[in-house]
Amino acid sequence: MTDPVPVIVVSGNWVKKHKFVFNTDDKGCRVVQIDEETTHDKLVKLVLDDYGLNELSHQLKLSYMFSKKAMKNMSLDTPPVYVSNDRQLQCFLSLRKIDQLRLCVEFTVKEYMEISRKDGSRARMKRPSSSGSKLESRYEVPDGGFEGFYYDYSENQDEEAGDQEAGDQEADDEEEDDEFSSRFDVFDDSDGASSDDDNFTVYGDPQNKDEDSPSLPPKKKPQNIEMAGSAGDSEALRLELSSLNLAVGQRYRSKEDLVYRLKLLAVRDGFDFNVPVSNPTAVNIVCWVDECRWRVRASTQGDEPHFYVRIYDSEHTCSVTERSNRSRQATPDVLGVLYRDFLGDVGPDVTPKSVGVIINKHFRIKMGYWKSHRTLLYARQIDQGTPESSFEELPSYLYMIRRANPGTVTRLQLDEEGRFNYVFIAFGASIAGFPFMRKIVVVDGTFLHGSYKGTLLTALAQDGNFQIYPIAFGIVDTENDDSWRWFFTQLKVVIPDDKDLAIISDRHKSIGKAIGEVFPLASRGICTYHLYKNILVKFKGKHLFPLVKKAARCFRLSDFNEAFNEIEASDQNLHGYLQRAGVQMWARVHFPGERYNLMTTNIAESMNKALSKARSLPIVRLLESIRTMMTRWFAERREDANSQQTTLSRGVEKLLQARVTAARLMGVQTIDALRVQVTYGTQLHIVNVDAKKCTCRRFDHEKLPCIHAIAAAEHMGVSRISLCSPYYKRSYLVSAYAAPIMPSDTAIPVPQIVVNQPCLPPIVVNQPGRPKKIRIKSSLEVAIGNKRPRKQHELDRMEIRMRMRYGENRRRDKGVPIACDCSAAVLVATSRDPNTRGKLYFSCPYEISDGPGRGCGFMRWWTVALCDEFEKIKEEKNEMKQGLDAAKKRIEAQEEKIFLMEEKFEALEKKYQSLNKYL
Repeated sequence: MTDPVPVIVVSGNWVKKHKFVFNTDDKGCRVVQIDEETTHDKLVKLVLDDYGLNELSHQLKLSYMFSKKAMKNMSLDTPPVYVSNDRQLQCFLSLRKIDQLRLCVEFTVKEYMEISRKDGSRARMKRPSSSGSKLESRYEVPDGGFEGFYYDYSENQDEEAGDQEAGDQEADDEEEDDEFSSRFDVFDDSDGASSDDDNFTVYGDPQNKDEDSPSLPPKKKPQNIEMAGSAGDSEALRLELSSLNLAVGQRYRSKEDLVYRLKLLAVRDGFDFNVPVSNPTAVNIVCWVDECRWRVRASTQGDEPHFYVRIYDSEHTCSVTERSNRSRQATPDVLGVLYRDFLGDVGPDVTPKSVGVIINKHFRIKMGYWKSHRTLLYARQIDQGTPESSFEELPSYLYMIRRANPGTVTRLQLDEEGRFNYVFIAFGASIAGFPFMRKIVVVDGTFLHGSYKGTLLTALAQDGNFQIYPIAFGIVDTENDDSWRWFFTQLKVVIPDDKDLAIISDRHKSIGKAIGEVFPLASRGICTYHLYKNILVKFKGKHLFPLVKKAARCFRLSDFNEAFNEIEASDQNLHGYLQRAGVQMWARVHFPGERYNLMTTNIAESMNKALSKARSLPIVRLLESIRTMMTRWFAERREDANSQQTTLSRGVEKLLQARVTAARLMGVQTIDALRVQVTYGTQLHIVNVDAKKCTCRRFDHEKLPCIHAIAAAEHMGVSRISLCSPYYKRSYLVSAYAAPIMPSDTAIPVPQIVVNQPCLPPIVVNQPGRPKKIRIKSSLEVAIGNKRPRKQHELDRMEIRMRMRYGENRRRDKGVPIACDCSAAVLVATSRDPNTRGKLYFSCPYEISDGPGRGCGFMRWWTVALCDEFEKIKEEKNEMKQGLDAAKKRIEAQEEKIFLMEEKFEALEKKYQSLNKYL
């Protein structure tokens, strides 16, 4: 046996700053004698005895930190080591032989103390709090309104005030845990952390709302027991549900809390009860079956409003078949709490039918569809908060997001009564990365499905890898002049007005007005897809649709004039409609700015689809879903960009791969030091490599080399990468996603001035009938969705016809070898010999790319046999085109039929509505 060694014990608590620091308190320190045979329980009793505390009323945690010498090789945020058993105590003694260590002790007052019942058994009783505690006063909100319309909180708060608010917040959190434990005492956290430590929704919870209201779920979120879908282990479930038991001496904040606990207990045990006596100071509850001895009696103590359980007879003397015949307490609010806390998940994929099956399995309660539906809604309100509480949390959430993400721009506009109008958010990482995007912004709006409806506005860009790049989001009441003007005004803080800026949207008039007022220098373009849909609805001449599409996408003015003149000759009304729509807004060739490849608002539609499930959530959960999605996108794309080995982005490399292959078939002739001519058949284009221009105009608009520019660069020995705009380079992609998007830090309290800011939900008049969650599709979308795919037997018939006409073993390369003597794919080249200049021939690719002598020397002139083969291919192409035109006509006939059916349906709907008023 070794001699006892003295160990210094210091009282206090651990605080994490840049590293963990132990703050001592006024209890001071003690010296205890321990040896290798000392157990953990014995050490705990020694420490409690030396500090003069009772183990029935106090509990403690022992811990220690490594020495400074050992910490030199460790991270600064290394947490303390807690001594919780004999093994950890022996490790501490072993380390103490090497370094001088002290034991740190943290004392906490036990929430429950042992009491004795009349029958001799023991139970736990919660310690009564003083009448002046914060629990009774925390719902008092100081009077005073907020003058103005915008909430835009600064990030730098007074340090001393922040410390005071942090202390107040910790005290409030402790009291909230006390309140919740009085209702569900199973959820005591041994480490002092509540279930909401990582839940952003606890900050900004409204303090002037009555938590005892039976129509709304409690603001304090219950502990999340992770049992997704089903209850999982039945034994564990029974242990969790056993926490609902009552005990003599338990204290409840009000009579309603006690009755609510009894409702949960009644559903769990399958019985019902009556309340024969109920007054402000006492309540008596008995089993609904006569002569049964189960009963509960509770009353107040003195002037306190709390109710204490005085008598609890837990044994039923009635038959189980009789007492289970009535279940009036199985209401959706009670079942929702039981399902959320003990049974299953409440995610968007959970259906009411599955909720009903799980509740019926565990509690033997008959569940109809609508009862299951209301139960699921209530459970989701507990998990997500009510829409009303979400609006109250909004100022605090915006403040925390701004604090966690420097440079973030948030705006919140309220009306004179403090009701929500608009909100705007642009994350600092998106703002910092936008200079590395092409200066083209796509804006759009989509409706929300929540209780207070509204519209989600988005401003997006496209990065150099052709991926969606979110810039800003806004939530407004509806799309009108005021809302779009407000959104663009906030967007101007993020993206300044510039003549090089282009904004693409649909043809909404309010968007056009707002852009003209807020961004007068920017160029506005409209989505060509929306234009096509309007044309198909307004004009029956579907044969002109390809011409409109061609005119919109032309790169050269001559091609546009040719297509537009053909439209004018075919349909004057369509020609006038396109002119009134603004040719400069939908035609690429007339667009005053740079539109690149963005002709539609498809990226905005893709964003709306990505947020389709989140659009039914309360406003704070919606914004948090957007933040979560953007955090994931930025992290994945940052990693992907850093892993790329090429100078250009992966999407551009894939695009240029096909152009490089096609460019090798081009003939190139030098004109001067800067310009060359590129020919292919009868086509001839002039490329200026220095000015990065080509007469095909694709190079000019896309800022990527066309096939002619690639052929010219290869001929002149210029790097093809240098012809690409820097927006398409990997370095720009890395810089765009360099900054992370951080979640809100719930460990730091929110200033009370922010928490107290009012934000009431807007006043919304719901339309009669069931709310619609799916947009009504246009005739074009219906036709495309119903387009019949070509069947296999039709493909077989086409193959049989080709074999009958061209033979069983038809070759498209008749007279031309597939590969040369060195097994390389042959290329078509143009002869530069004075005697045969301009003639085409097939050659080994190494003869052209690497110079004479590098290849196998293969060369064969363009033959008549090949020309005959091309004629056959042309004839076959015309035949297939005729079949395609016939199929398009059949589709157009179906579209017209659908259009007529829609008109007939609308007429019948109006007639039905007019007659329905008299029924």
